[in-house]
Amino acid sequence: MSEVSVGMIGIGCLFALMVLRTPVAFAMLIVGYFGYLFLEGSRAASAVMLTETYSAVSNYNLIVVPMFILLGNISSVAGFSRALYDAAFAWVGRFRGGLASASVLGCAVFSAVSGSSVATAVTIGKVALPQMKRLGYGDALATGSIAAGGTLGFLIPPSTGFVLYAILTEESIGRLFMAGILPGMLLMALFMGTIALIATIDPKAGPRGARVGWSDKLTLLGKSAPLLGIIGVSIGGIYAGIFTPVEASAIGAGLVTVLAFVMRAIGWKQFKVAVLETLKTSAMLYMVVIGANVLNPFLAVTHIPETLGNALVGMGLGAYGTLVLIILAYVVLGMFLDGLSMLVVTIPIVFPVILQLGFDPIWFGVVAVIVIEMGMITPPVGLNVFVVKGVAEDVPMLTVFRGVTPFLLAMIVGLVLIIAFPQIALLLPNTMFN
Repeated sequence: MSEVSVGMIGIGCLFALMVLRTPVAFAMLIVGYFGYLFLEGSRAASAVMLTETYSAVSNYNLIVVPMFILLGNISSVAGFSRALYDAAFAWVGRFRGGLASASVLGCAVFSAVSGSSVATAVTIGKVALPQMKRLGYGDALATGSIAAGGTLGFLIPPSTGFVLYAILTEESIGRLFMAGILPGMLLMALFMGTIALIATIDPKAGPRGARVGWSDKLTLLGKSAPLLGIIGVSIGGIYAGIFTPVEASAIGAGLVTVLAFVMRAIGWKQFKVAVLETLKTSAMLYMVVIGANVLNPFLAVTHIPETLGNALVGMGLGAYGTLVLIILAYVVLGMFLDGLSMLVVTIPIVFPVILQLGFDPIWFGVVAVIVIEMGMITPPVGLNVFVVKGVAEDVPMLTVFRGVTPFLLAMIVGLVLIIAFPQIALLLPNTMFN
C-alpha cells in the first residue's frame, strides 16, 4: 500500500471519528499516532508524540490564548459587555433596526476582548435578545443579527482562529491580528447595512428605539470607556510596536482584572468562575494544538499536501480558479464541522498549495477565517445558530436559520471584496511591519 493511500485512509478515519462525536483533538491524536506507527514504526511514533506534545505546550506564542480568554471572561462576568451594548444602543438605536445594529456593533467591540465567536454570541445575545423581544423585533432579524454578529469574534483580533493559523503555518500572530481589523470592520458595516435594508423593507421587523439625549449618550459612552481604553491599549499597542501580541494579552488581562476589582464589579467568587472557565477553554484549545502537531508529521510522510497541490495545479484552473475550488471545499466542510476543526484539519493540507499558487499567506489566513465564519451560520451544523437558539429557546431553529440567510449573503459580498482587493486585509500589517 502506497504512502498516499495510507494518508487518504487516515483522513477518512479522521472524519469518521469526528462524525462519531470524538473530540477533534483526540481524533487527530489517534490518526496521527497510529498512522505514523504504521508507516515509521513504534519508536518513531512515540518520539513524535513526545516531542510534538512538548513543542505545542511550550510554545511561547500560545500564551495569548488563555490571557485573551481571561480578558473576555472577566469583562463578561463584570458586566462590561452590558455597558458596551447600552452605549451602542444609545447611539444607533433610534434608527430602523437600531437595536439589531447595536447588537452587531456590540459584538464587534466585544470581539476585541473575547477572541471567540461563541462567547461573543452568548454574551451579547443574553443582553440584546430580551430587549429586542420587548420592543417587538421580528424573531428572524433578532436572532440572525446576533448569530452573524457573533462570528466577528473569530475575525476581529484577538482571534483564536488567527492564533491557531499562525501556529500551524508559522506566520506572525501580530500581522494576522492587524490583517483582521479592516475586514472585521467591513463585515460589521455590511451586517449593519443588511439590517437597515431589512428594516426598510419590513419596518415591523426592526422598529425604531426611543430617542436618547446627548447627555445620556455621553454618560453611557463614559461607562464603556474603561473597557474601550483597555482595547485601545492592547490592540493599539501591538500596532504601534510598543509590545508584542503576547505582552498585549497579559497587559489587557491584567488591566481588566484590576479595573473590575477597583470598580467592585466582581468579587473573588466571580473571579474564580472566570478563571475556571478560562482554564477549561484554554485546555481544550491546547489539546487541539497538540493533536494538530501530532497529525502533521503523519500527513507529511504520506505526501498528501504535495500530491493535492500537484493535482490542483494539474487541473489547469489557474490561481484564482483553484482558490475558488478550495473555498467551495471549505463551505461544504463548514456544513458538518465546527470552525476550529476545519482550521486544524485543512490548513496543513491546503497551505502548501496556497504558497505554490503565489498567494500571500497572511491574506489567505483572513480569507480562510471568513469562510470558516460562514460555516458558523450555515446549516446543518451552524454552531452560532445553535448557541443563539440556546439563548432564545422559544424561537424555532428554522426561523434562526432564515434570519441568518441575509447576513450570509453579506459575508459572501465581503469575501468577494477582500479577494478582489487584497489590500483590505494587507494594508495594516504591511504598514505596521514595513
